Amino acid sequence: MVLEVERGASQEKVLHVEVPEEPARTILLRVFHHRPRAERDVPRMVTFRVPWTKGLTVLDALLWVKEHVDPGLAFRYSCRMGICGSCGMTINGEPRLGCETQVDSLGTNVIEVGPLPNYPILRDVVTDFTDFFSHHRTIKPYLLRKENGEPQTIPTELWQTERQKLDYYQFTMCIMCGLCNAACPIVAMDQEFLGPQALAQAYRFAADSRDDGWRERSAVVDSPRGCFRCELAGSCSAVCPKGVDPALGVQLLKRRVLERRLAPR
Repeated sequence: MVLEVERGASQEKVLHVEVPEEPARTILLRVFHHRPRAERDVPRMVTFRVPWTKGLTVLDALLWVKEHVDPGLAFRYSCRMGICGSCGMTINGEPRLGCETQVDSLGTNVIEVGPLPNYPILRDVVTDFTDFFSHHRTIKPYLLRKENGEPQTIPTELWQTERQKLDYYQFTMCIMCGLCNAACPIVAMDQEFLGPQALAQAYRFAADSRDDGWRERSAVVDSPRGCFRCELAGSCSAVCPKGVDPALGVQLLKRRVLERRLAPR
């Protein structure tokens, strides 16, 4: 702003005021584009210039691009508040939730967005979670009740102490976003490996005092694609947006498997 003022004996008169427009801040959003089913479509990064606003998240930036520039851009999202786990993506090389990643927290105006690794690409940033959900179903992620070895319905409340609940509680916070599997180096090498998400959930039910399904689950987790395939890189726990420690769950699962192996027959 330039302000020139003429001062007289009894008054001040503004002669000239020049207020140049402040240059609007923008970010460069580089987004992975690929349609695997389209003929001759080559994977590439496409750059968009997105206006910055206070509190802008990476998901907000993608939505701006979809609304104003590229309506065909494909990515998943739903709740926009870190609950549903839909918007998992790679942001500047790390698996993150788009809705929980503030642009300002990245410390750069150039942001690269791509699909999660270790999953087949369906289109752009959208990946195929078929195997992820299949592995999750394999460990029977629900309470199993039995009486004399036979399945039993749950007719009433099943009481627990606070200590019993704390044995597994953190693992109930999983939102199935798939970031842990995306960060796992073993999943990258072996698609048959159940992965940290499914194994941590297997421990969640194994540690639940209300559950009687350890025999069924142990046969799955104590297998070549089970818990001993984990080499404890710890990358799964480092990227969890809810603070769950799947690496810990897998190690505790190993202990339970060893106890079962060593138990008298």
